[in-house]
Amino acid sequence: PARTKNSGESPTTFACTPLARAPCAPLGIVLDLHKEPYTSDWGNVRKSQRLKSLGIALFLVFAASLAAIYVYRSLSGPSSQASPTPTTSLPTPTPGGYRADREAMVEQQIKARGVEDKDVLRAMRTVPRHAFVPSEQVGGAYEDHPLPIGFGQTISQPYIVAYMTEIVQLEEEERVLEIGTGSGYQAAVLAEITPHVYSVEIIEELHERASRTLDEQGYDEVHLRHDDGYYGWEEYAPYDAIVVTAAPDHIPQPLVEQLADGGRMVIPVGPPGAYQALWLVEREGEEVKTERLMGVRFVPLTGEH
Repeated sequence: PARTKNSGESPTTFACTPLARAPCAPLGIVLDLHKEPYTSDWGNVRKSQRLKSLGIALFLVFAASLAAIYVYRSLSGPSSQASPTPTTSLPTPTPGGYRADREAMVEQQIKARGVEDKDVLRAMRTVPRHAFVPSEQVGGAYEDHPLPIGFGQTISQPYIVAYMTEIVQLEEEERVLEIGTGSGYQAAVLAEITPHVYSVEIIEELHERASRTLDEQGYDEVHLRHDDGYYGWEEYAPYDAIVVTAAPDHIPQPLVEQLADGGRMVIPVGPPGAYQALWLVEREGEEVKTERLMGVRFVPLTGEH
């Protein structure tokens, strides 16, 4: 039956419907329950809205990334390709070409550890160590550790250079052989004590670089050879002293044979990649004496032997 709202209002007709339809729905808005539920359409709408929200979020992330890249480039300046200026900052030379740095090195690292030979200390104060390291290593040239010089090789710690030089008790006018020229620094230190310095390097690039550096620094009297140092340099033997700056796993017999009577050799011996022992080898006639000095770590002596 039809029923109306309060008097004075336009009548609204309601009708009860069969069970197949929603009961008592307003006339003209009849819901058919046999159709797909309305909530399915609402789910599609929500799914569409989520996709739109995801798209907006991805766009915002992309925009933020572009903004971050722009800010980073603005703050960091031009790219490395645009500017050949090296990023390594080099120390400002002190008057006299790092003289104060060398003095501090001698006092704090070398004398403080017991090196006393006046000729050795003078040589360490004189040779410009920074000139024998790659440009990117100049900042650490006078620090208390070895430095890489390329090709898997190093320039030894300043103290070790001084200690090995002192151990062989080199005198002026004596002949000394160095095995492993490397950067040329040890050869320059030896050349400050005697003009008779011979040095052998197996890596051709290091041999050529050391030759140039020694010439530029005024040590052109040093004799250099590109060869396997295990066999020494027999042409100029015998030697009053031999300084070996790379470690074989045993003492090379050719070097022992090239020692003069009364000659001294300092050499690290041990397996590659591990700690070795530094040995003093002395020859008296046909007798050879050895003394273990300390534990060290050197690059291995390379070559075919």
